Amino acid sequence: MGQDTTTGKLEIAGFAPQAPSKCFDDDGRLKRRGTVWTASAHIITAVIGSGVLSLAWATAQLGWVAGPTVLFLFSFVTYYTSCLLAACYRCGDQVNGKRNYTYMEAVQNNLGGFQVKICGFIQYFNLVGVAIGYTIAASISAM
Repeated sequence: MGQDTTTGKLEIAGFAPQAPSKCFDDDGRLKRRGTVWTASAHIITAVIGSGVLSLAWATAQLGWVAGPTVLFLFSFVTYYTSCLLAACYRCGDQVNGKRNYTYMEAVQNNLGGFQVKICGFIQYFNLVGVAIGYTIAASISAM
C-alpha cells in the first residue's frame, strides 16, 4: 500500500484507481444500476419469503413478555451485523478501497488465513440446514 503523489490517493496492492467511466466502476466491473426502490424490493422479498409467516407463530409461543423481547433482540442483532457488513464492503480506504463482492472476500481481506475456512464451513453448514428446513416445511405444507 502506498500513496500516489499525483492524486494523493492511497493505492492498494493489485488495485490501481481508474478514471471515472460511464459504464464501469472504479474497479473495472460494470456499474451497478440498483436504486433505493430495487434494494427495498429485494429486502422485502427476502424478509417475507422466509420469516414473516412463521414469525407470528413463534412469537406467540414465547408469550407476551419473552416474544417481543426476543423480537427486539433479533432486530438489534440484525442491525448490528448489517452495520458490520457495510463497514466491510471496502477494504483499506472506505471510499477508494477494493470492493469485497462476497462474504468470503470480506473475511479474506479483513481477517485472512484460517478464518476464511471457518467462514466457508459455517456458510455451507447454514446452507444445508436451511435447505433441509425448507424441504421439511414444504412437505408439511403440501400435506
